[in-house]
Amino acid sequence: MSDLDNTRFIRVPEQTGRMEARDVLEKVYTALKEKGYNPVTQIVGYIMSGDPTYITSHNNARTLIMKAERDELLTELLENYIKTVL
Repeated sequence: MSDLDNTRFIRVPEQTGRMEARDVLEKVYTALKEKGYNPVTQIVGYIMSGDPTYITSHNNARTLIMKAERDELLTELLENYIKTVL
């Protein structure tokens, strides 16, 4: 039997150096602020639509935010909001 007839399992190594959602948000917020944008409205626009053009490419912010899952970003924001309010 050849190798093509058997199921092969491929192990993908864990991503190293992956940034936490908190760090991504901090860097993106700073880049947006530096460029004169309202970071809150721009980040909300990105999270709601998934359109990366809401985020500036300044300081690689657009690339950074696209590497994070939008639900992870939203979770981070909501958890911090709840910690602050409650």
